[in-house]
Amino acid sequence: MGRLVPAVTRALDILELFLDGDGTLSAPDIVRRLRLPRTTVHELVTTLCARSYIVQVPGQPGRYRLGVRPYQLGSRYAEQLDLAAEGQQVARSVAETCDETVHVAILEDTDVIYIAKVDSTHAVRMVSAAGRRLPAHCTSVGKMLLASLPEQQLTARIPDGADLVAMTPNSITDPGTLREALASIRRHGIAVENQESNPDVSCVAAPVRDRTGQVVAALSISVPMIRWSEERRGELERLAAKGAAELSERLGHRDAR
Repeated sequence: MGRLVPAVTRALDILELFLDGDGTLSAPDIVRRLRLPRTTVHELVTTLCARSYIVQVPGQPGRYRLGVRPYQLGSRYAEQLDLAAEGQQVARSVAETCDETVHVAILEDTDVIYIAKVDSTHAVRMVSAAGRRLPAHCTSVGKMLLASLPEQQLTARIPDGADLVAMTPNSITDPGTLREALASIRRHGIAVENQESNPDVSCVAAPVRDRTGQVVAALSISVPMIRWSEERRGELERLAAKGAAELSERLGHRDAR
């Protein structure tokens, strides 16, 4: 890797400052926050303005906001995003960390469709495939995605009298019980499946958000019961949340923390 160019680094540092606060900055703000010389900031701001990366705020002399160029670049980046491809890359990274099977799935009506999968290297592992469809209420990814729906959409898909199929004796088949489980998932931000789609497997899942903050997918880690424990569950929940956050970031989501 070649060396970093200080001037470019500083220009990018300035642009990233606009991600916080009300989205406007003055030159003194930039000097104070980046601890750069005033002359350096003046030259960088002048250059960024000339290239439409930032513009002066109308009616507020000396204050700047992002210009049209970052929007154009961001739009082009969004056009090139492929959820399945990005999900496969993140799933591979998560699987390498825990050596368990990792899935990324989306919701279609009342089913989930797996769009990415990376296997563990263990002899005992989950048998599944990208493209497979399962009832959402029987899976951790599905419950995560159902929990993210507005109440009206959830009721339209799973009304109170819905007949929910059972895949195992542990599957939730009562809509009221499912709603209680989804409420808990909303509170905790993590979904858990206890042998509900496969009697030999438990899973944890976390939400994946796009640049608007909408949940568009879920990432799960599936573990055979011979390697499952409550102690390990906590570790896997943290890892799933971290992987989902990384995928969300790749999709343009920015945590509001």
